[in-house]
Amino acid sequence: MEFISTRSQELRTTAAGAILRGLAEDGGLYVPASLPRFSLEEIKTLKDMSYPALAAAVLERFLPGFTAEELNEYTRKAYASFDTPAVVPLRPLRDGVWSLELHHGPTCAFKDLALQILPYLLAASGKKCADGHTIAILVATSGDTGKAALCGFADVPGTKIAVFYPHGGVSDIQRAQMVTQEGDNVLVLAVEGNFDDAQTGVKKIFSDKALEKELDAAGVALSSANSINWGRLAPQIAYYYGAYTQLLNAGKIALGDTVDFCVPTGNFGDILAGYFAKKSGLPVDKLICASNSNNVLTDFLRTGVYDRNRPFLKTMSPSMDILVSSNLERLLYLVTEDTDQVAEWMAALRETGRYDIGEKWLEVLRQEGFEAYFADEEETAREIRAMWTQQGYLADPHTAVALSAAEQYRQESRETRPLIALSTASPFKFAASMLSSLGESVPESGFDAQEALSALSGQRVPAPLAELRQKPERFPGVTTPADMREDVRRWLA
Repeated sequence: MEFISTRSQELRTTAAGAILRGLAEDGGLYVPASLPRFSLEEIKTLKDMSYPALAAAVLERFLPGFTAEELNEYTRKAYASFDTPAVVPLRPLRDGVWSLELHHGPTCAFKDLALQILPYLLAASGKKCADGHTIAILVATSGDTGKAALCGFADVPGTKIAVFYPHGGVSDIQRAQMVTQEGDNVLVLAVEGNFDDAQTGVKKIFSDKALEKELDAAGVALSSANSINWGRLAPQIAYYYGAYTQLLNAGKIALGDTVDFCVPTGNFGDILAGYFAKKSGLPVDKLICASNSNNVLTDFLRTGVYDRNRPFLKTMSPSMDILVSSNLERLLYLVTEDTDQVAEWMAALRETGRYDIGEKWLEVLRQEGFEAYFADEEETAREIRAMWTQQGYLADPHTAVALSAAEQYRQESRETRPLIALSTASPFKFAASMLSSLGESVPESGFDAQEALSALSGQRVPAPLAELRQKPERFPGVTTPADMREDVRRWLA
């Protein structure tokens, strides 16, 4: 299996090459030139595996050039720090709706599923490509990716990592997780503006040929830990298979029965992983895209028009506060298989802030099973209250967006298939928003808010979050999008 750019079939590389580089030379994203296929019998064999073994089996099909022995070692090490042997436990909620809890890793967010294994994949890719360079990871984060990447790469030999987050655009706890990060190879900077400004700044650095040449001469190669990197996206495919096999083992479905997934998403990576799972044989019917008030993706999947020219709203689900969804480009290539058309749409987005795929391709997306709903702030708070009062379940604001979208879909479609909503973060990362939504008073300190939520719910604050209160702040700095290039240059000098 080769990997090609979404904007040019001429740019081809291996899985290791795609992981090592992150972004293709033409600014496109790497995708498999062809997709693997799991039979139902092969899926049946997965249900008796531990999650690390299942993940390795799935990754072996999406990462050609990596051996089963390598991948089993990486997944075993990556998921050893999760606080449950199930790694991604599935919890029943209401009327055939399940919550797939992806926040049991060391940073209490779903990004851990990919970013705990990515350092192993990157290190191995460097050896397979035999260039011997130090790998410098650049990350733009809307909240959770940054800490998960920092945790994965801190003090990993042969790597450095710089994380940029929107100044004032993450929760107190998310910020504390990043600015207290330990490690001699890390850099964390707030960026004036929003996530899209930070993400655009990182992309510009990747496309800067002069800087690339300068760094190459110094023995440094840039790479990414955002979901634009195939090594970050591929591990996420595995937990869709993990959710399905858990339903099989629970006797809730028979082999071959289809299920629906509802995914809270901003950069489109998480739901795209579900699409790769579906296209590789997992029996999935609907993939429901759940947006918050920044509902650019919902509008796109309903109208075929992607338009970022709208107010940017700061919400209680900040990891979804995104108006430029990078991974959507991969979906556009997968459904059109037309690199020229994708390049044209991306150029229009860059130049005008919008593009229109037309009714033909919109209908194809519908046929592929995509649905889209959104929840505004009031609806998100209402869902948080409903989950707690009716189910005794603390759903963080991102999970609540997904559960609200799932309920909207079910009421509109009258569908009763099993539906799995992805729970992407611990509610204690957003304790202030949780308390406010539950009608409780909110302490000024994010740490005090955690303690108040713990007292209210009777649940302990996860250890990785509770210990933040005692850690010193190492990275108070703030930069601008225009200064990010020089910040990186100085850091790597």
